[in-house]
Amino acid sequence: MKKYCVSILAFGIIGLAACQKGLLDPVPSTDIPDFKAFETKERIASQANGLYSVMKHGKFLGGKFAIANEVRGEDFVNEKANNVTLNATWRMVPTGETQEVKEVWSQGYATINNVNVFLSGMNAVGNKVVGDSIAKIYAAEAKFVRGVSYFSLLQLYARPHWDGAGAKPGLILHWEAHTKIGNYARARSTVNDTYAQIIRDLDSAETILPKPAAGSLSAVTHANAYSAIAYKTRVYLYLEQYDKVIAEAAKLVSAGAPFVSPGGHALEPDVQKVFTAPYITKESIFSLPFTGSTDDFPQTQTQLGYYFTPSAAPYTGNGEYSMHPNGVIADASWKVDTDARRKFILKSGTKNYWIKFPTPSPFTDYIPVIRYAEVLLNLAEARVRQTNSVDITAVALLSAVRHRSDATITYTPADFPTVAALLSAIAQEKHIELLGEGFRSMEITRLGLSFPSKSSTVPVIAPTASQYIWPVSSDELIYNKLCVDN
Repeated sequence: MKKYCVSILAFGIIGLAACQKGLLDPVPSTDIPDFKAFETKERIASQANGLYSVMKHGKFLGGKFAIANEVRGEDFVNEKANNVTLNATWRMVPTGETQEVKEVWSQGYATINNVNVFLSGMNAVGNKVVGDSIAKIYAAEAKFVRGVSYFSLLQLYARPHWDGAGAKPGLILHWEAHTKIGNYARARSTVNDTYAQIIRDLDSAETILPKPAAGSLSAVTHANAYSAIAYKTRVYLYLEQYDKVIAEAAKLVSAGAPFVSPGGHALEPDVQKVFTAPYITKESIFSLPFTGSTDDFPQTQTQLGYYFTPSAAPYTGNGEYSMHPNGVIADASWKVDTDARRKFILKSGTKNYWIKFPTPSPFTDYIPVIRYAEVLLNLAEARVRQTNSVDITAVALLSAVRHRSDATITYTPADFPTVAALLSAIAQEKHIELLGEGFRSMEITRLGLSFPSKSSTVPVIAPTASQYIWPVSSDELIYNKLCVDN
């Protein structure tokens, strides 16, 4: 980010409800009422790119969000007992004072506020500088970033939709730009209200953004209509609105195999290519890139490679988490000899490690936020739940994802004697396919499952337990007296 973006972000963070400390009273040269950062097209372009930079910070979607969602599940073993590297989260005992709880909340809301500051500056000055058509695209990109950020926070800090049909407390919703120290206290909206805001942002992005052909750098690293549509298949699945998952997916998925989108999205024949340079495939719908130049890489102790890969050459990870022998790798149907995804498992000493993100320090692997394989599985589940049948198209979608990695398997409806059997297979396929990408905890809570025991000191966590979701950051509770904890 250019210095203008950094100054605005720093100032915007101060205005967050969780950071209103009276002793902080900066007056930067880019004080937002002057809108210095929106006076030229170059500065505005820098601000627009900065929206993604804030979101991909290692304390949010660039690292800790995905790691937290993975280690809350049953697939990893904490090797270091280091409280800085999510030990409390793995043990399912974090409090509002726990570092990762505070960091993810703070960086998530910093991302949201950065969007609001950007939109405010554009409305005041920037729209006239760049012209209406470009201004609309910038605004749509900003709303995509905000929608993704709200959705991500919602999954950790609020009860799932099935609990109370969305009536439970959701997130604190902010639309205005916080650029000065002030009282920004606001109560939590409901889960349904939060989802409604997410959908509004994504609908706006879809309506305005272009539909680039799949497989180019800009089509993967910047929001576009296809990424907004794809993300909505996830959002509506978590909202339990399966008819809408099907409707959105119909914009991206052909009626029959081979499944492709109008923009050319399709499964990459070799799944490993999705996670190796240059990271730009037709399967990649939206990813967070890292170049390694200057400061464009996740910060220390927030990188996926640091957590999950061992220190043994050629890796330079810290081996914070090995793979749990009783996790998904114990699934006998996930064939060791024939499934390409088993190549993401590395035996080092007596431990197995997950090397889906293998690039050594400074750990510049792109992080996939959403890819075509997930869209196919979202659609498959939605079709089964909507029709309450062993839907032939759902079976074909499931088969496409499994067969891509294991050519020895092709499913037919006869393989699934019941609807429950097919739903279980789809859930397990998503578990395997998206392992390490930050889905496991979200899928457990979405489906109302218990968190399995991971050791003698980490018991089963039932859906009714307080630890089922994270508490709200203690900073928010201190400075926002209208906010209630979980």
